Amino acid sequence: MKRSFDPAVLEMMDRPQPVSAELERDLERLRQLNRWFGSYRLVVNFMRHWLQPGARACIVDLATGSGDIPRLIADYARKIGAQVEIDALDRQPATLEIARKLSAGYAEICYREANILEWDSADSYDIVLCTLALHHFSDEDAVTVLRRCRELSRRFVLVSDLRRGFLPQAGVYLLTALIFRELMTRHDARLSVVRAFSFAEMRDLAVRAGWGHFGHKKFRFARQAICLEAA
Repeated sequence: MKRSFDPAVLEMMDRPQPVSAELERDLERLRQLNRWFGSYRLVVNFMRHWLQPGARACIVDLATGSGDIPRLIADYARKIGAQVEIDALDRQPATLEIARKLSAGYAEICYREANILEWDSADSYDIVLCTLALHHFSDEDAVTVLRRCRELSRRFVLVSDLRRGFLPQAGVYLLTALIFRELMTRHDARLSVVRAFSFAEMRDLAVRAGWGHFGHKKFRFARQAICLEAA
């Protein structure tokens, strides 16, 4: 099954738009999918190795959406007594407005409006994250994102995403026909699953981006992750 990507066709959540009930509901659905289908578990598994009790860490989350991953990490850090400062980036002002509202009790998180492909940061970070966003990019832009992740990190990088395949695609179509039936969620979920990279394609992207000695693993519910760890 070949990857299908047309840059002229945007996911509905990526289109310029004001804050709306539809957008808020779609982002809520994405948080539910992240919670139920393993994305939260995947991130926390890495944090257990990378973020130790009493440690201090600067973290950046690229294409943060409604900020559920930064909040998840902040909650974990509080639980183990670690101190984190998290920059959370997204290019959509409406999505960031929703994320800020949901993160009112999280002083650890600073939201910034920025396009990953254009963002020029003078800072580096202990941990660089990009979760369920790589499939939004063309192959060439995905390589650029991975290269930027490596450049921004002084210790660890985690990039996780969907894993393309016939069974995941069938599952998404069934899920959006029976449960997640809202127009935006249905449209974006079905588009995402055909835009996702296969396991072999994800590895090739990392190689093209200059990643060396990286980890690459499959996870349940058609997830995959590549990671870099400093020696």
